[in-house]
Amino acid sequence: MYQTVSSKIKITAIILLFLAGCTTKEVTKLRLPFYNKPDFTPLFLTSKDEITKQITHTIGDFELINQHGNSITQRDIEGKIHVANFIFTSCGSICPVMTSHLKLLQQAFENNSNVVLLSYSVTPWIDSVPRLQQYAISNDIHSKNWHLLTGNKSIIYTLARTSYFAEEDLGFTKDSTQFLHTEHIILVDKNKRIRGVYNGTLQLETEQMVKDIQMLMEEKE
Repeated sequence: MYQTVSSKIKITAIILLFLAGCTTKEVTKLRLPFYNKPDFTPLFLTSKDEITKQITHTIGDFELINQHGNSITQRDIEGKIHVANFIFTSCGSICPVMTSHLKLLQQAFENNSNVVLLSYSVTPWIDSVPRLQQYAISNDIHSKNWHLLTGNKSIIYTLARTSYFAEEDLGFTKDSTQFLHTEHIILVDKNKRIRGVYNGTLQLETEQMVKDIQMLMEEKE
């Protein structure tokens, strides 16, 4: 499923760059694309006016609890780059793999307070604070900037589907009661705009995300 999205993004990017007649030197100066819709069509924009006019989608407000029992809201990601994924502690398939790969980000940005990791539980009625604490211990999650989040199911599922576009080809249409399970990891810039989507089960894509985060850190408007 994911490979279809990934392939579409890559093919679209190649076509756009070809049509623009970009040289190798020009390509290296391009920003990461923006994603404004659930179909993840990449928009390559460099002008501040273009970005302001065309990129209208941002991550919505929320209030949840992390593995330490602390309240985490949109204020904790204001002006920061953040990465979001969706897990549940009893998952025995893709979640342990994604968590393991995200530790590459923990290693790279552990001491950087401007990079935040948000792992939202999709079974918040099961994943209590003590359970998330144990999951963090079992998986060696120790960065103070990596939050395992639980709380209101409706808030989490709405964020996943309408803010992060976490499920391919579903966007706003899926019933909020249907179970959410996705391998997508979403990269969001300091202005809460989506800038990347990755298959969290693939280490190579996670390694690319580390490079993309470093690129975002250097980005200026």
